[in-house]
Amino acid sequence: MDVFGKALTEFFKKGDADILWLHNSYADVEEMPVEIFFRSEEEMPPLELQAINLCYGKVLDVGAGAGSHALSLQKAGFDITAIDISADAVDIMKHRGVKKALTQSIFSTKDKYDTLLFLMNGIGLTETLACFVTFLSQAKELIHPNGQLLFDSSDISYLYEELPKPEGYFGEISYCYEYQGQKGDWFNWLYLDQETLQLTASQNGWKCEIIFEDGEDQYLARLTIS
Repeated sequence: MDVFGKALTEFFKKGDADILWLHNSYADVEEMPVEIFFRSEEEMPPLELQAINLCYGKVLDVGAGAGSHALSLQKAGFDITAIDISADAVDIMKHRGVKKALTQSIFSTKDKYDTLLFLMNGIGLTETLACFVTFLSQAKELIHPNGQLLFDSSDISYLYEELPKPEGYFGEISYCYEYQGQKGDWFNWLYLDQETLQLTASQNGWKCEIIFEDGEDQYLARLTIS
């Protein structure tokens, strides 16, 4: 059941939606505001605007959701392809005017791009630190020479100030969406602190630049092949 896609669809059709709940592996259930996936460029935070401004060449928007970032890039004249594993989300993107929107995982992508863009903690879809390392190897085959990875992530160590840290890397979280009483499948998500990211990137042949920090543990990173 694509619970996330159902919530997006209802908001797109009605301009409103019931509460989308996000269960997690570390604390109480949280509310996920559906409207944030439909933000205009004027409503986007500085971090996302910075990322959009740093894009160049042929761009792949990964985990594009309702397509807000793709629409902004398309309006600016970029050759932009938007992908998401939610067929409902891709259908919404097409209706909103994204010219190239595909139901696809980054792990099945074969084309090459100049910019791979992951926003709203989108790099988390790599799920674990080990899988992120595997992805870094794959990404070298997906970008042209002088290409780049752009993504934001967060240091979530603050979650464990009063709780024992889990075994393994603390940035590996599990989530489950719930909408109108229906729960989706649990899925894993990765948050990278800056020190771990920079060390992992360096060990796997990438140069990592921290481009922007929002002062609330979230940051924008740019990776290029070293």
